[in-house]
Amino acid sequence: MSKVSGKLYIPYTYKMMIPYLILVLLTDVVIGYISYTMLIKSRTEMAETNIRTALEQTKNNMKYQMDEIQRMSNTLFTSISFQDALQIQGEPLNIMLKTRDEIVPQMKAPLLLFGNNIRLALYTINAKIYEIPGDDMSKPITKRDYYILSARSIENSEWFKSLQSSKKDNLWLQIDSDRELGNISHFRKLISSGGYSSVIGYIRVTARFDDLLSSFDTFPIEEGINLRLIDAASGTAMYKRGNANQLEGSFFTLQEAIPGTSFIIEALVPHAYLNKDAGRMQQAIGMVCLISFLVMAGIGLIVARLSGKKMKRIVTLVGSFQEGNFYKRIQFSGNDEFVHIADAFNAMARSIQDLIRNVYEQGIQKKQAELDALQAQINPHFLYNTLSTIGSLANLGETRKVTKMVKGLAKFYRLTLNEGHVYVSLEQELEQVETYLEIQRVKYANNFTVYMDIDPEIKNVKVIKLILQPFVENIFKHAWFGETIAIRITGHRLKDCIELKIIDNGIGMKPETLRKMLSTSTQSDGYGLINVQERIKLRYGSDFGIHIASIFGAGTTVQILLPIDNIEVNET
Repeated sequence: MSKVSGKLYIPYTYKMMIPYLILVLLTDVVIGYISYTMLIKSRTEMAETNIRTALEQTKNNMKYQMDEIQRMSNTLFTSISFQDALQIQGEPLNIMLKTRDEIVPQMKAPLLLFGNNIRLALYTINAKIYEIPGDDMSKPITKRDYYILSARSIENSEWFKSLQSSKKDNLWLQIDSDRELGNISHFRKLISSGGYSSVIGYIRVTARFDDLLSSFDTFPIEEGINLRLIDAASGTAMYKRGNANQLEGSFFTLQEAIPGTSFIIEALVPHAYLNKDAGRMQQAIGMVCLISFLVMAGIGLIVARLSGKKMKRIVTLVGSFQEGNFYKRIQFSGNDEFVHIADAFNAMARSIQDLIRNVYEQGIQKKQAELDALQAQINPHFLYNTLSTIGSLANLGETRKVTKMVKGLAKFYRLTLNEGHVYVSLEQELEQVETYLEIQRVKYANNFTVYMDIDPEIKNVKVIKLILQPFVENIFKHAWFGETIAIRITGHRLKDCIELKIIDNGIGMKPETLRKMLSTSTQSDGYGLINVQERIKLRYGSDFGIHIASIFGAGTTVQILLPIDNIEVNET
């Protein structure tokens, strides 16, 4: 877009494309919205019907099993022979036989007929009846089991006292460990038919909610549906499946009451589940509308490309230009505005390409000049100090020492020159340090000790030359204050770097002295340190360099961090 005669200029192809695409988009949106709305209503009604059907099946299944358990307790309640056996007195043998022949068979028979695993417990008032403990009631139900226990075992429990005080009987409730185990029990009194209406025992039938509500398994709990069994009398949830702790306002609630009880089966269905099928269809409708829009947009794009091919080519080449590709050129035939644009673009690309090349070459030259200048600072300084020492020894007539220092100086500069190469192996750099130390041993008569601890695997790593010798030289110039001094040089690998350390036990430096040595001023005493620091930064970047730690009176440690893989070395 541009302004011509003060008005906003829009190419004709875009003028045609914009209303065309808007019309296609609006058509797709209207059709998609109508289809989606109708589908949501249909799918929601279908999902609700399916859940109501499953909920009713669950209710019927639970009602049937509860009725079966009720009939089981009724059979024992109305059995005269069972009542007589519970009231038997006499010899222990007769009581044991009566238990075996009358009580146990009548308890085992209904267990065999019932479809699921349950527990049938008989609590007898008659203390002479032999007890049959069965499995541990505090553990989950794993089989059909029966118990004959003394009523004294429950008379002190809170739930039993509550039932006695309420005078309720023949009811379903959760007692003892039922809530923890997900069980429910049917509890009732056994009354003597001898005319006294006295309590002769209690029947407790315990079943698992998972068995009574087996149809719950048909509900897709993993999709967010929550199911609960609620006791309407107390308002408590006796059984839960799913995450029913969420706010009920976000759920669609369905309930089914179990006839003859105060229990209600409740399903909390998230709206996302009701709409899940419609959601899939929504995606399908959206995909169809999207494909339709893309097809129509593609047709429009083809038309726009055919009518604006030259402009598209210019835009494409401008994009390449933005990515740094300055080598492509535009060639148009004819004599129109596009040809003038192409010529101007080509001229601009050539100018920028030449400018970048010149700036890059100047930067390389400047970098090399700085490195050469820094390198030139070290060599004369060391040469001056060494020649002064040689002159002093010559005046004293120390011919042997003069000869040794001259040979050491020659070897030192042979290693320094390194045939003009900037990089040397770490092993060669250490050899140069050792040559320097040999020269100093002549000067200081072996009054210092040097320890080398270099990891063999890093000795072949390429480093810039003369990065260790200036620090060793500073030890002799500034750190030595006694008769002897110890120097330790270490080298180890640290991940993708190598760490070199020069450690001495000399006088150390005060904080202000250290700051002065690290000054960028060329007048400072530590110009050799700054020299090495700047050469490292120039060659390797700002992530590498030297770090100095010193304690006055205790010594100094210089750490040098260098990369193991140097791209510049690999390319040379």
